[in-house]
Amino acid sequence: MIMISGTEKRFEKNTPRMPLLFLGHGSPMNAIEENEFVQGFRNIEKEIPRPEAVLCISAHWETKGTFVTGMEKPKTIHDFGGFPKALYDVEYPAPGSPALAEKTKGIISKNEIGLDTKWGLDHGAWSVIKHLYPKADIPVIQMSLDYYRKPQYHYELAGELKQLRDKGVLIIGSGNMVHNLGMVDWNRMNDDDYSYDWAKDASEKMKASILNNDHQSLIDYSKLGRAFQLAVPTPEHFIPLLYILALKDKSEDIKIFNDKAVAGSLTMTSIKIA
Repeated sequence: MIMISGTEKRFEKNTPRMPLLFLGHGSPMNAIEENEFVQGFRNIEKEIPRPEAVLCISAHWETKGTFVTGMEKPKTIHDFGGFPKALYDVEYPAPGSPALAEKTKGIISKNEIGLDTKWGLDHGAWSVIKHLYPKADIPVIQMSLDYYRKPQYHYELAGELKQLRDKGVLIIGSGNMVHNLGMVDWNRMNDDDYSYDWAKDASEKMKASILNNDHQSLIDYSKLGRAFQLAVPTPEHFIPLLYILALKDKSEDIKIFNDKAVAGSLTMTSIKIA
């Protein structure tokens, strides 16, 4: 059992309810490039209270079973290939929070949650969080995606995290609503808001469901036809969105930002719920 130190007892006290973020993370190069998307991340940080800690559900940590990172000093994981050395040189030395990991594990009754001390922060987490908190002075833990489970399971599991919003914890889902790397038009990477027709169709329907609090249709996205099959060929970049939606109160407002397509088959669409 990991003991809770005096400095970590802040997770036992109630705070004003924290907002929720789903961040379209896109290419790892967004970690070091200056563009409208990273500026969008910075702008949204100015609109939210400073958290006590961050819990991130990233598309890039898939496991058998569900785990949370429980180490004090998570490593920066460069889980990609073929990029410039400058990207591999990036370190994001945010502290972890064993106490928050224990608390997260303790509040979930749907399934047994494991504590992981080997993973760290993958690029789905650090490449976006570094734009929100560049000083790396906010503790960050990650929760993995159990790739054996269906979307309904993830949605229900996420709902059990709600009390963390009242403990100063900013919960972030990091993925992409439309994410089909196999159909990327590399020749049009720099075209502004370039989208295939099917990607635009799926994106517009996703946003309509989000704004209408129609979460069940998104949970059942595989039944929504060819456009969704192309937009979400594999679930890992879409599931983090379901975690964030599951935590939303119906009365809360939704702000959509960074709402553009990239290279035909990706969208950077992000949302803030508060």
